Amino acid sequence: MPLDAATALAAPPRTRAISWTPRDVLLYHLGIGAGRPATDPGELRYTLESRLHVLPSFATVAGGGPPGVIAGLSMPGVDVDLARVLHGGQSLTVHRPLPAEGTATTTDRITAVHDKGTAAVLVLRTEAADADGPLWSCDAEIHVRGEGGWGGDRGPSVRREAPPGPPERTRDLAVREDQALLYRLSGDLNPLHADPAFAARAGFPRPVLHGLCTYGMTLKAVVDTLLEGDVTRVRSCATRFAGVVYPGETLRIRMWRGDGEVRVTVSAVERGDAPVLTDAVVGHR
Repeated sequence: MPLDAATALAAPPRTRAISWTPRDVLLYHLGIGAGRPATDPGELRYTLESRLHVLPSFATVAGGGPPGVIAGLSMPGVDVDLARVLHGGQSLTVHRPLPAEGTATTTDRITAVHDKGTAAVLVLRTEAADADGPLWSCDAEIHVRGEGGWGGDRGPSVRREAPPGPPERTRDLAVREDQALLYRLSGDLNPLHADPAFAARAGFPRPVLHGLCTYGMTLKAVVDTLLEGDVTRVRSCATRFAGVVYPGETLRIRMWRGDGEVRVTVSAVERGDAPVLTDAVVGHR
């Protein structure tokens, strides 16, 4: 079997040194749609180096290396076809505000492999630290179709109850036709997001937007709408990827404010409000 759960779990952590500059942060912010309108003071926090605030989701691309999904597929015991892989969920905890320029060491390891019957789910944990201590921790859930059924642990399946009542705020965000092409320059070069032939082999009518791009767009919307634009208030952001987004579509982001957290759902307007992100929670100060 291409996926060897025991080998993946027993593999030693993989470490690497990373660095980033304000240019990398600016490119990431543009990739998730910042800068519209270009002269808005709120947008200039993300697009002008002289007043740059780093959205915490930048951690998912910092260093420019392979993103969590691709990194997970290169771990020992994992040898699967990229066309059968989906990003199922993502969580991020930030231990302190991210600097606009920095160096750090990241550590990757597979912490769980779940048997869902028709698919396997790997959990890749990435932790980053610099000279001053921990910076962030991420968990990426990697779904591999056709790799389940070996009798392993199914893993957790707890779902959050739907948020009560109507959302406090709703925002519609347009996804640019070229947004996936711009976002991929931050490091995720998976052809699913650019090559129509590869997308067709994976079962999609055309290339899809990166899930982590939608994730970043959503976090930015929450910060700008309910957290007074203060990126330093974000403590965590977790979600489940429930469906794809196609470049050119409109995201409808619904937000419910709670005690120290914002519940969020995201849907694709043009496809009858088809779910895109569910069980999304932004923890904040």
